[in-house]
Amino acid sequence: MDVLTAKKLVIEAGEKLVESGLIARTWGNVSCRVDDKTFVITPSGKPYIGLTPDDIVEVAIDSLEWSGGVKPSSEKGIHAEVYKEYPGAGFVIHTHQKVASVISALRSGIETVTGEAKKLIGDRILIGSYGLPGTKKLRKGVTKALRLSPSKAVIMAHHGALCFGRDSAEAFAVAETLEKLSTEYLLNSAKEKLGIKADNLNDFCTKIADRITKSKKTVEIDESLLYNSSCNRDDGKITLTNKGDGSVASMDLKTGEADKALAPSADAHRSVYLAYPSFNYIIHNTSSEVAAVSRLGKNMKPLLDDFAQICGPKVKIASIDKCAKALKGKNAVLVKDLGALCCGAVEGDAQAVDMIMSKSCLTLLGTKIFGKAKAINPVEALLMRVVYLTKYSKQASK
Repeated sequence: MDVLTAKKLVIEAGEKLVESGLIARTWGNVSCRVDDKTFVITPSGKPYIGLTPDDIVEVAIDSLEWSGGVKPSSEKGIHAEVYKEYPGAGFVIHTHQKVASVISALRSGIETVTGEAKKLIGDRILIGSYGLPGTKKLRKGVTKALRLSPSKAVIMAHHGALCFGRDSAEAFAVAETLEKLSTEYLLNSAKEKLGIKADNLNDFCTKIADRITKSKKTVEIDESLLYNSSCNRDDGKITLTNKGDGSVASMDLKTGEADKALAPSADAHRSVYLAYPSFNYIIHNTSSEVAAVSRLGKNMKPLLDDFAQICGPKVKIASIDKCAKALKGKNAVLVKDLGALCCGAVEGDAQAVDMIMSKSCLTLLGTKIFGKAKAINPVEALLMRVVYLTKYSKQASK
């Protein structure tokens, strides 16, 4: 394949990754084999929408050498390992897909794959041992998993998934099938280990929260009392959109005066904007998984890399009137029994936090099926947070 064609395929796949929800921001990466010596891969820290062929970097499979002014993804090493171990692999995607990420926080992968999924992926899906993003340790873990199981998918501990195939279509089919397998595995395990019969993941989240909190009646969230918001620092106005009916209200940042009667939760948004001038957007996440975790009454530790990076090394839980204080050094806060506030400087930042909180809460609930989960080392979590804030988040916002 010629280099330009390979680069165009990578650009198309990157856009598809974003549209599919398999990644957040610049997380995840895509590569395409050019020949037996080189491949092309997405750049480091650049959003996938708007990439040009000049942004896609050609990398040597054996040495990982590259040239030019654009830096390739820091995960180029794990892509190279696939191309080395599997000569027939022509396309690799590294995803941060939601349900497979739950499996990444467990002690073992999916040991048995059957039916059509087995024909596509292989007979089992292993977890590569943990290593910080972009490190040799992560690469070694992936290589070992690739060699132990002839599967087109490897789950990286606390990180994400690596899916590959002969072309883009097969690699995406592997990723989609992996998500279905992961969902089936969680629901079947919940039934076998805990006796929780759930029709879907939303049902599972509610039922396991009921089990943990020993609740006989599920807590219902009244979305008509909650808001998403944005703050215009130039005119000092907060725009609040009611999550129940979509109606819009305006509040003065300094005085708190509003153009219509508002629920008390609106004051929490104002408090956050006053306390953190860098925040201009807040999404109130009330998804089933986040709502369920907000009922548990405990702070969240990082079970996933991107949680530590994007949300914070730890996310606290607080009552709605004390959220601002609990947000210090973080981009999210659990609101007792009401979901979570997800904050960002720009709308894309808040959307990324929203997405990662949903995935991380599902991960926390999923690990409850199998016993106590091991969180990422606090020092490593803080390191990833610092690197993200000083490097990748600025690149992603450009």
